Amino acid sequence: MALLSIQGLTKDYKTGKVITKALRGIDLEIAEGEFLSIAGPSGSGKTTLLNIIGCLDVPTSGKVSLNGTDLADLSNKARAELRKDSIGFVFQSFNLIPVLTAFENVEIPLILLKWSKRKRKETVEQLLIDVGLKDYIYRRPNEMSGGQQQRVAIARALIKEPKLVLADEPTANLDSTTGMETLELMKELNKKKDTTFVFSTHDKMVMDFADRLILLKDGKVSSDTGTRNTPSTKPGK
Repeated sequence: MALLSIQGLTKDYKTGKVITKALRGIDLEIAEGEFLSIAGPSGSGKTTLLNIIGCLDVPTSGKVSLNGTDLADLSNKARAELRKDSIGFVFQSFNLIPVLTAFENVEIPLILLKWSKRKRKETVEQLLIDVGLKDYIYRRPNEMSGGQQQRVAIARALIKEPKLVLADEPTANLDSTTGMETLELMKELNKKKDTTFVFSTHDKMVMDFADRLILLKDGKVSSDTGTRNTPSTKPGK
């Protein structure tokens, strides 16, 4: 069974008498452990699709199932609970709280899940070490580079061990070298934890790095590469 199953998905936005069809019938299955990019020009529906998968928006029609649960059957509260328990988010702007340390930013989801203080400390510190931030655990965002801040954001997304991580333009605010290092880190965590990663991106580097590439155009899937091999070396090597 697919981790994520999408059938006949449509999404319309209405402004006055004008109806904008953002998604026009998406059919898609994503298996557990995939490392997948969704790409396409502005207005193709990438962000809309990611928002619906992430329980941040609801479809106009069609069916979206996550791990066998039909999202349309859930109340707003139940969708929020599913989002809290099973989905991690990585954003291009990092979305870290500036007055909190790396530890405190990553700890937040576990506080919401009511983990004990001792278990939170052990788990957060170990994950920050795993993502290469051993010397930055108790530093604030303004004391870190953009790449280090993105590593904190990735740790925050993974701390609750979600089944699915959604990354919206995660390399947009990074230089190419730092962007590649970030992708390699996420791929390493994908393999280690079998977490499914779905990217929304304009970045060709992200498209090339993904195991599978979905192209959207005018709210429809225009191309699906299927599973392919991940590059073993950095571009140009």
